[in-house]
Amino acid sequence: MEELPAGWERWNDEPDRAVFVYRPDVFDSRTFPAPCMPTLYLSNGPHRNPRPEQRHGATSDEWYLTLYLEPEVALAEERYDDREGAAAGAEDLAERFAAGELDYRGAYQVPRPEYLDRLDELTGREA
Repeated sequence: MEELPAGWERWNDEPDRAVFVYRPDVFDSRTFPAPCMPTLYLSNGPHRNPRPEQRHGATSDEWYLTLYLEPEVALAEERYDDREGAAAGAEDLAERFAAGELDYRGAYQVPRPEYLDRLDELTGREA
């Protein structure tokens, strides 16, 4: 992603993966727990796990895009045939998230009212 949608920052960009985070100024571990920071992972290979120690250097032609609301809560998971397509998908997903177009409340079995209310406020989405 060359130009990041509003609120998103590039945290990491390597040949086999990229990491983007949403509003690290808000999800800074003081107001909200840092693990609750929405994070978008773009990764190469069959291993969707974004943690590098669990990927074992695997690469392939497939690219995976995963948007996490927190470590165990994935809002979206998509597969692409190349990095360019995955990057375009990441930009689209990040834009839709920042615009409040994604139903992140539906991803939770046990809601976090304060956290979700804050996401509604940040993205202009009504609960």
